[in-house]
Amino acid sequence: METNKAKKIAIGLTGSFEKIKDLEPIIRNLLLKNFIIKLFGTESVKNHPEFIEELEQIIEDKVMYTIEEAEPYGPINYFDCMLIAPCSGNTLSKLANAITDNAVLMTAKSTLRNNKPVILGVSSNDALGLNGSNLMKLMVSKNIYFVPFGQDNPEDKPNSLVADFNKTEDTIRYALMNRQIQPIIIGNHK
Repeated sequence: METNKAKKIAIGLTGSFEKIKDLEPIIRNLLLKNFIIKLFGTESVKNHPEFIEELEQIIEDKVMYTIEEAEPYGPINYFDCMLIAPCSGNTLSKLANAITDNAVLMTAKSTLRNNKPVILGVSSNDALGLNGSNLMKLMVSKNIYFVPFGQDNPEDKPNSLVADFNKTEDTIRYALMNRQIQPIIIGNHK
C-alpha cells in the first residue's frame, strides 16, 4: 500500500446503534493514517443524531443518506475502497442480490464497478439463518472482503454473526492489496 498518497475510503453505516459505536475509534485511527473519509448512512442511522453529529465533527463532513448524494462518486472513481460496518443482515441481503435502494448500496455498487474492494463488517442476527446463502454468495464474490467474524452468543442467538471490529484496519490493509485477511471465521469473541 502506498504510504505517500492519502487513501480515500467510503464508510457505510448500517445496523444497530450498539455496533455503530465501535466505529468511532476506527474512524479516528484511519484519519491519523491519512485516510480521507466520506460517510454514507441508511435511514436507520438517522435515529442516532448525537452519535452521527459526533462522527461528522470528527471527519469534518456530513453523512450522506441519499442515492443522489452518493451517485457522483462512482463515475469519477473517487474511492480506493469501501467499508460497510456494521453490515446489517438487511444490507448483506440487498448487496448479495444487487438491490440498490440507499446511499450505502449505491456507493458499494460504484466501488465494485470501479474494481475496488468493499470490506464488510458483518453484524447480523440471521447470518447463519435465512441470510446464510447471501453471506456465502458474497464470500465468493470478486472484490468483497470480510472483517473476521464469529458467533457472538451461540447459546442464545445461534444464527448471529458479528465481526471482530478490532481487526477492521488490518482487513482494510489486506483488501487494498487484493487479499482476504485470514482466518475469516474466528471463535466466540463475546
